[in-house]
Amino acid sequence: MSNIYEEKVTMIAAGDLQEFVPFGRDHCKHHPNALNLQLRQLQPASELWSSDGAAGLVGSLQEVTIHEKQKESWHLRKGVSDIGEEVEYDEELYVAGNMVIWSKGSKSQASAVYKAFTVDSPVLQALWCDFIISQDKSEKDDWSNEIEKCICILQGSCINVHSMEGKDYIASLPFQVANVWPTKYGLLFERSSSAHEVPPSPPREPLPTMFSMLHPLDEITPLVCKSGGLFGTSRVQYVADSAMKIVFLNTDPSIIMTYDAVQGLHSLWILRRVKPEEQNVVLKFSEQGGTPQHVATSSSLTAHLRSLSKGDSPVASPFQNYSSIHSQSRSTSSPSLHSRSPSISNMAALSRSHSPALGVHSFSGVQRFNFSSHNQSPKRQSVSHSPNSTSNDSFLAPEMEPIVPELCIDHLWTEAITNTREKNSPASKVFITSDLCGQKFLCFLVESQLQLRCVKFQESNDKTQLIFGSVTNLQAKDAAPVEKIDAMLVLEGNGNLVLYTGLVRVGKVFIPGLPVPSLTMSNTMPRPSTPLDSISTPKPLSKPLGSLDEVVLLSPVPELRDSSKLHDSPFIDDCTFQQLGSYIHSVRDPVYNRVTLELSNGSMVRITIPEIATSELVKKCLQAVKSILPKEIAVQMLVKWYNVHNAPGGPSYHSEWNLFVTCLMNMMGYNTDRLAWIRNLDFEGSLSPVIAPKKARPSDTGSDEDWEYLLNSDYHQNVESHLLTRALHLNPLEVSPMKEDVLHNLTLDSSTLLFTHIPAIFFVLHLVYEELKLNSLMGEGIRSLVVLLVQLARDLQLEPYLDYYYRDYPTLVRTSRQTCIIDQAQIGLMHHPSFFTPEPPSIYQWLSSCLKGEGALPYPYLSGVCERSKLIVLSVALYILGDERAVSNEASHYLSKVTSVPKKNQMDQNDNRFSFRHSTPVNSLAEKLVLWMTNVGFTLRDLESLPFGVALPIRDAIYHCREQPASDWPEAVCLLIGRQDLSKQACEGNLPKGKSSVAQVLSSDVPSGPEAEEEDDGMNDMNQEVMSLIWSEDLRVQEVRRLLQSAHPVRVNVVQMPEVNDHEYIEEKENRLLQLCQRTMALPLGRGMFTLFSYHPVPTEPLPVPKLNLTGRAPPRNTTVDLNSGNIDVPPNMACWASFHNGVAAGLKIAPASQIDSAWIVYNKPKNAELANEYAGFLMALGLNGHLTKLATLNIHDYLTKGHEMTSIGLLLGVAAAKLGTMDMSITRLLSIHIPALLPPTSTELDVPHNVQVAAVIGIGLVYQGTAHRHTAEVLLAEIGRPPGPEMEYCTDRESYSLAAGLALGMVCLGHGSNLIGMSDLNVPEQLYQYMVGGHRRFQAGMHREKHKSPSYQIKEGDTINVDVTCPGATLALAMIYLKTNNRSIADWLRAPDTMYLLDFVKPEFLLLRTLARCLILWDDILPNSKWVDSNVPQIIRENSISLNETEIPSSEDLNLETLAQAHVYIIAGACLSLGFRFAGSENLAAFNCLYKFAKDFMKCLSAPTASVTGHYNLETCLSVVLLSLAMVMAGSGNLKVLQLCRFMHKKTGGEMNYGFHLAHHMALGLLFLGGGRYSLSTSNCSIAALLCALYPHFPVHSTDNRSCIHLELIVVYDVRCCTKPNFCQTAFQFSQQFLLNGECLLR
Repeated sequence: MSNIYEEKVTMIAAGDLQEFVPFGRDHCKHHPNALNLQLRQLQPASELWSSDGAAGLVGSLQEVTIHEKQKESWHLRKGVSDIGEEVEYDEELYVAGNMVIWSKGSKSQASAVYKAFTVDSPVLQALWCDFIISQDKSEKDDWSNEIEKCICILQGSCINVHSMEGKDYIASLPFQVANVWPTKYGLLFERSSSAHEVPPSPPREPLPTMFSMLHPLDEITPLVCKSGGLFGTSRVQYVADSAMKIVFLNTDPSIIMTYDAVQGLHSLWILRRVKPEEQNVVLKFSEQGGTPQHVATSSSLTAHLRSLSKGDSPVASPFQNYSSIHSQSRSTSSPSLHSRSPSISNMAALSRSHSPALGVHSFSGVQRFNFSSHNQSPKRQSVSHSPNSTSNDSFLAPEMEPIVPELCIDHLWTEAITNTREKNSPASKVFITSDLCGQKFLCFLVESQLQLRCVKFQESNDKTQLIFGSVTNLQAKDAAPVEKIDAMLVLEGNGNLVLYTGLVRVGKVFIPGLPVPSLTMSNTMPRPSTPLDSISTPKPLSKPLGSLDEVVLLSPVPELRDSSKLHDSPFIDDCTFQQLGSYIHSVRDPVYNRVTLELSNGSMVRITIPEIATSELVKKCLQAVKSILPKEIAVQMLVKWYNVHNAPGGPSYHSEWNLFVTCLMNMMGYNTDRLAWIRNLDFEGSLSPVIAPKKARPSDTGSDEDWEYLLNSDYHQNVESHLLTRALHLNPLEVSPMKEDVLHNLTLDSSTLLFTHIPAIFFVLHLVYEELKLNSLMGEGIRSLVVLLVQLARDLQLEPYLDYYYRDYPTLVRTSRQTCIIDQAQIGLMHHPSFFTPEPPSIYQWLSSCLKGEGALPYPYLSGVCERSKLIVLSVALYILGDERAVSNEASHYLSKVTSVPKKNQMDQNDNRFSFRHSTPVNSLAEKLVLWMTNVGFTLRDLESLPFGVALPIRDAIYHCREQPASDWPEAVCLLIGRQDLSKQACEGNLPKGKSSVAQVLSSDVPSGPEAEEEDDGMNDMNQEVMSLIWSEDLRVQEVRRLLQSAHPVRVNVVQMPEVNDHEYIEEKENRLLQLCQRTMALPLGRGMFTLFSYHPVPTEPLPVPKLNLTGRAPPRNTTVDLNSGNIDVPPNMACWASFHNGVAAGLKIAPASQIDSAWIVYNKPKNAELANEYAGFLMALGLNGHLTKLATLNIHDYLTKGHEMTSIGLLLGVAAAKLGTMDMSITRLLSIHIPALLPPTSTELDVPHNVQVAAVIGIGLVYQGTAHRHTAEVLLAEIGRPPGPEMEYCTDRESYSLAAGLALGMVCLGHGSNLIGMSDLNVPEQLYQYMVGGHRRFQAGMHREKHKSPSYQIKEGDTINVDVTCPGATLALAMIYLKTNNRSIADWLRAPDTMYLLDFVKPEFLLLRTLARCLILWDDILPNSKWVDSNVPQIIRENSISLNETEIPSSEDLNLETLAQAHVYIIAGACLSLGFRFAGSENLAAFNCLYKFAKDFMKCLSAPTASVTGHYNLETCLSVVLLSLAMVMAGSGNLKVLQLCRFMHKKTGGEMNYGFHLAHHMALGLLFLGGGRYSLSTSNCSIAALLCALYPHFPVHSTDNRSCIHLELIVVYDVRCCTKPNFCQTAFQFSQQFLLNGECLLR
């Protein structure tokens, strides 16, 4: 009866019982390949197997199949994330037929297929394997190498390897594989030995049976074996014993268990890399010479390991040709029947560039492994060279190179030879488990003897070898490890499922829903063959649980796996079996704490073994107590606690602490029934019989004890101490003193398990109490723990500790006054450890002493428990005390270890701590602290849970590191210091190296010439790392590159209608291409802004200029469409300015800090005359970058005398921009030559092209910007109104010259307003006003008055000013002169007319300029809202015009609706443009919302019926202006909404969309991504002037329209500042360095 009671006591309840079916089984039923296989069975064998490369005979044999149930197999593992961290799910690898299913799932998450593989032949085995990708083969560096995670699928003739990164390999196998094992280094193969294999003759070495492959692209090499000799010598040889089979392989530690079928013994080997001296031993034959007989013998292995190139079928046995060659009965098969060569991706090949098989035929590895026989003697040599053989001398010649082995197995241990007559059998299951104290055991199950043999092992002190103990046998039918709780499940022969930790039995596992095995016994089973007491195992429990000494019972097992063993047992006849419905047949698939039980009826259930504790507080206390107890006592304590905690109907999570306290107090000798505070704990569940006897059920009416419980509760104490109680004069109730008298007589039982260790347990629990103080989330746990500590301190009469607790929690200490008497004899039995201190250790007191500079004793530290205390102590020692040695070694004098931990753990901690090596010296203590804390695993989450005062020094160090982080810090450091913007860059810090190497290799394969040039889109040099940091959530950068590339042909998609003939269809395609080319020619402007300052040229290489491709491709045949066919009329010189823009865009890529000189500039001059326009733009860009000042004067003279118009324009603008605002005389003379107005009247008239004159005028404005130079201003003022003539001169494109003169005048007098010193007589504002509104022309004064006496022969204007020519320049000149002056009088000149009569005198597009100029003058009045924008519209227009939101056309006979509508939209556009100038580069949200609203309104208006009144051209112009304004505000931000607008406008290529609109849209796109997001716009006067020139809102109709100055591409310098974007990488930290650089602005 006692046994039955003990069985109930030690019953453990398993949880989460679920029926288990492998997920892959159901998926395979619905896999589409099932139908494919049925179809393939109908095909001839030759077709089936020709793709596999196998011999025809093998293919025909495949037709003969035995229809049987499809075999399946699967195995599970704990989920592993991509970065190697453990995650809470299971991974299943299921194999059935030709399919492998890899799925993931858990009890809380449904399983899903992660990857599915289907191969051509049946899968023999599938497994996970990690390959090391490294050039270094040293053993010590294995942990630091890059790991490639793969799935390996073994087939009959090859092995498929699929990596997680998408690489696929196929490695052919030169022999039949019996088994494949994943190792720490790669794969390990066991060669299968066929029955008809001819044994080797005496002079021949036996063939190896084990091989390794370190990577799918490496060769398969034989395994080397090192075993000890009789006299201490070791022998090194190949593993060639066919009787030795692998039964187990483990990666950490890297050991192999083999079984010798001849001796019947298991052996253990360590798997490691082979040493050079061992390689030399096995390869010594390659260095020896002698007789041919000797040579043949020594080289037999190398000769035998080479061959499949001769055509041996890998499916057939590798030894079939052995007999055939020597009997001359048949020759080898045809060389044409090779197996399919491995399909290796380019990236995969590059990743293993060191592989010896690289660059050889894919069979190179296989050719070295043919197990068909070769020559052992001259006699056999003559036989093998018979006419029927395919072997020859040329084949043997290159095969003398030896195969170098990679791995070696070193003998560790062999089990003792047993004297039993029963034949031993190989282990059917092997695993490594550990007990609750960390002792490791290797367990292997010998099913034939129903034995689980356990071998304890540990590492030596120097970690160089493993030491194995003796074997302990446990009676078992099956077993499986439970990794999570350091235990193992053992299925005994009687059907009971028992839990063991190491060799200690914990208890039976109760599984709800399964019947318990029952039987009647007439005899007992004998003990195992090897008694547990006869070997060195942990001592038995002091209080037996009925586990170790319990008689092992046998329950009915109708069918064992090995029934022969059952019938041979002498005691089996004494058992009377009862028929059961189902019982546990086997245990399989252990993962973490989950295991699958296979039942006798074929079904499977998956159960969860409960954890040792779920509460963090209980876990920490158990770990602390375990660490200071002897291992045997600790195991017994944990076993008792585990049984109590996990008994059927155990406690809930909330009452786990109460149960732990009760159990611990019982094991220390307390009578918990008589301690009121324990008795009153709420367990929320039944107590186990181990703790207390069963209590009587209380009556429903209650008792006096209930009242006393209420009076003693904390709630009652709080109510009595409340202010309201005293205010109401409530008398306190007194507890009956009868209980107190009883409590004083409590004593302790000194015979209990933990009685002698009470002082040590109390001290470590106090250290846990101090540790919990450093976690602000554990306040409730501290209050629970202090009650236990107070009880122990009072009983041990430790007054300093009591006083310490009272100061921390006075209320809790006051409520517990119960004391247990411990007499002196019992105190003498207690063990007082050396680390016990009479004064309580206090982490706060220690920190306070350090901050005050006082001396402090080393703080007691419990390894693995007080990690936060250790962290804080060492952090303060490093950062506050400045001792850099505090974190440099383990034995710090600031900490005193409470107990000695195993040396292996110390070494592991050292290894983990110093695994990170900083490449640069750490200069400050703050950096050293942050790096060290990251190294020990401290995270931002841990910092947030520290008390603020304790964390203050750490936060201070983080603050200092945050401002100036190092560029090579790892990701974890960046996250800790709060620099999430740098964390991704740190994470990808190693990628550029690998990528660059791959890119270099790939670049060598790129063809040179025109094909390579087409691939360069001009944006390859962008800083991808920075852009991926700014825009990490999407692919907007790739989209911008796609929109702005002009190097590839465009897609010309025109559908040929039935009525259209081929000739007309060709014309349609070319007309469509002409429309698309208008867009293509506008792309370089946007690309120049996007790639601004992104390239540092190499002085020895020319600047790459992307091709401007104006051809197209017509689907579906992808035929080329060209404009040069002559079918349609193409404007002459259409691409002239587009090429110039392309050169400017290429030149603007050059960063200002680049090192270039005059020779490099001349070196870039093209030899092809067609590229002269691009070079002209390149020269202008160099001036904008400041590099053109390095060009020698001689070269400038040479370029100008060539007379090439575009080169002169680019050079003049470039040198002027390089000398911005300097009034440089040499440049002034250079420009004046090209401006007739600046030449003396008697000078020779030069034939200067009109466009060059315009460029020179703008150049004068740049050189004299902001200087208010009188003579220059006077000349430019006169040039605005320059009349046509004399004779035929100055008659065409007058608008561009007048505009250029106005802009130049504005730049010369920029921002001076009314303070134009010395110019009062010029009446500059009045003259400009006259140019703007018109009137009689004034008399031409100055030295050029004689020139204009002769009238023009082509234009007759009379004495009136032509405002169509002069108005734009004069308006913008006024705006720039009075910029930001808030001059109301000048601003009123520019107000829009408020009467219909006056409106008829002003062109609507001039109203845009006037509104813009007025708002720029009244700079401070600009507000970012639509109300302010509408306030610029005169009342007459507001009241009578068509609103942007109207959909119907109003009717009016008195008013000209067309004039009103056009005036309205242009005024709105001008106000929006001024809003863009005012908030340029600010990313102001209000301005953005306002402008975005108007952009949407204009888009709606374009599709409304009212568009015909306003005019589509006018609406498109205004929409383009608003889009540019949006891009200015959001410059450099890459805003998605603006990008969507730009992309929408990019796709519009027909209708009113002309060249100028495309220019505006792509300039907006370039501004939006200015410099790849690294730059933004400034609002200084210089910048506003440049933007005015660049964004002049009158767009050209076609690419040769020079009236609006568009093609002068006068890119003026403005300040670019690094914008402090609030959304930069979603962090508040910006780049600390401000870039005050020059940028791009395009004048048209």
